[in-house]
Amino acid sequence: MEKLLTTEIIDGKTLGDVLTLEFLASITGNVIAAILILFAGMMLSRWASGRIRALGEKHARLDETLFNFLGNITRYAVLGFTVLIVLNTFGIQTTSLVAVIGAAGLAIGLALQGTLSNVAAGVMIIFFRPIKTGDFVEVNGQSGTVKDITLNFIELASTGNVQIIIPNAQVWGNTITNYSVYDTRRAEWIFGVGYGANLADAEKIIRDTIMADPRSRPEPAPFVQVNNLNASSVDFLARVWVNSGDYFAYQADMKRKVKEALDEGGIDIPFPTRTMVMQQGAEA
Repeated sequence: MEKLLTTEIIDGKTLGDVLTLEFLASITGNVIAAILILFAGMMLSRWASGRIRALGEKHARLDETLFNFLGNITRYAVLGFTVLIVLNTFGIQTTSLVAVIGAAGLAIGLALQGTLSNVAAGVMIIFFRPIKTGDFVEVNGQSGTVKDITLNFIELASTGNVQIIIPNAQVWGNTITNYSVYDTRRAEWIFGVGYGANLADAEKIIRDTIMADPRSRPEPAPFVQVNNLNASSVDFLARVWVNSGDYFAYQADMKRKVKEALDEGGIDIPFPTRTMVMQQGAEA
């Protein structure tokens, strides 16, 4: 009976002290392990993300935007698993926690349908790559150079260097005109000459002037022919292929050069005229 009432002594310490020390040692060990796991997870996530990004930068044919996206997904996935392992270290049941997070995610998803539609469209844009950074595009009535593609929106810089932000849902759900996909484009003009002009001379001047420019491509063959007999002019339709990067400056330059060449060749370029005939009324 006395033994039961007597406080048990172990190496000069009470049983309560021993249990407290064991508890503190266990907690300290768990904290240290959690810190080490978290540090290792962060390092691994950065390494894996960097390797994927480097793969996209190393090969010119691979889309850098896609590999940046995959790198971010990999980083967050590794960090998520790391957090679960850390929680397991402290004895927390992660199965129920994942279920709670899933239910909360469903509620948040219903509340943020518009935002999530942009994210879903952003994933489709990044994976199927109808556009990429550096392309000159026209989307939803806006045109410009693609500066950035995120999960929520794309950023364009207009020809006047004005920032344009378009939500991804309006990009993926609309017609996309991408002027940068192909290496060449066909430039097209209509040049009108007077009815009294020698059409063979006019055609030769137009063709020679355009093809004399080093940016003009001989293949596919250029097209220069009479296209329309207008009210006050004979219209030539000219079509010539050029590198996509030269298109805008080239098209503008040719308008001026052809006009100057026609003037020098004595070919007049008419402008619309109207003749008014005045009739005197009959005498009473």
